[in-house]
Amino acid sequence: MSVTRPHLALEVDGAGAHPAAGHAGPAGDIAALTARVTTAEAAGFALVTIADAALPPPGGPARVEAGVRASFLSRRTQRIGLAPTLHVTVTEPFHLATQLASLDHASLGRAGWVVGADHSAAVYATVGLPRLDGAALRQELADGIDVARQLWDSWEDDAIIRDRVTSRFLDADRVHHVNFTGERFSVVGPLITPRPPQGQLVVLGADTLGVTGRLDVALVAAPTVDEVADRARQARTDGAPLVFADLDVLLGADRLAALDAVAPWGPAQRLRHTGSAEDLRDLLERLAGLVDGVRLHPAELHVDLPRLATGLGRRPVTGPTLRDTLGLHRPANRFATAG
Repeated sequence: MSVTRPHLALEVDGAGAHPAAGHAGPAGDIAALTARVTTAEAAGFALVTIADAALPPPGGPARVEAGVRASFLSRRTQRIGLAPTLHVTVTEPFHLATQLASLDHASLGRAGWVVGADHSAAVYATVGLPRLDGAALRQELADGIDVARQLWDSWEDDAIIRDRVTSRFLDADRVHHVNFTGERFSVVGPLITPRPPQGQLVVLGADTLGVTGRLDVALVAAPTVDEVADRARQARTDGAPLVFADLDVLLGADRLAALDAVAPWGPAQRLRHTGSAEDLRDLLERLAGLVDGVRLHPAELHVDLPRLATGLGRRPVTGPTLRDTLGLHRPANRFATAG
């Protein structure tokens, strides 16, 4: 009997998930990042995620913002989805929605968004705002997602008409103000870019953010399969169409001791596999009955990614859009529907 294999995602930021990865191998420049993503594309990964933070890594230089890196990659890839982490807490919501819509246009419909929620006092200090936590933080995240989705709909799909007779580029009646008012900001709209090719980008985020019902993909980071199963069921109950499990991967258990001697990995905060590619395939088959996808976090990207690419034996994803790849329908435009 054939087993449905879960979608695979890959986190490509940094040198790897193991704290010693930066000592054993370089985090890599933009050329190294491009090589990783094209390798993942050829290996059949559905998408890559690109982590980011408002502050530079401790002891390290500032890095190029994740959305900019994704835009660079959009014209150097053909099928794989690109999902940068952009933080609602420290990013102006109109610009966030615009940047993501532009990424979807540049990638011809392969963009996603990992909802970031950095909320330390130091992070908020970068934008001069008071720190949010608890219910106030959850409301900020909800407002940020809601206004982005409304702005993506502010242009109807057929708003651009290019009518030479009347010299009109667009039909103004098909471009709409959103008039959104949140707890800490308001946005009139409309967006300054046309509706994204996917209609709505694929929105991913942790199931612990308190906004699961607003996500397309809930990301579950739990150390045991049983806990992943329980939280996946809850995420679906809360309204997430898809659920992905996060999984640390180190192929070749003999490497672990040497890495831990440099910097111990510590207790697992998400599923962790240290072993062979064959055992990893068995684990993925087990997870296929519990979740829709798995996001892999290689211990050392420069070592584990080539092994994953050859050891998983997957066919390349064809898309053409990320929504198509994941089996998500293209949403109707709320303003066209209302009209």
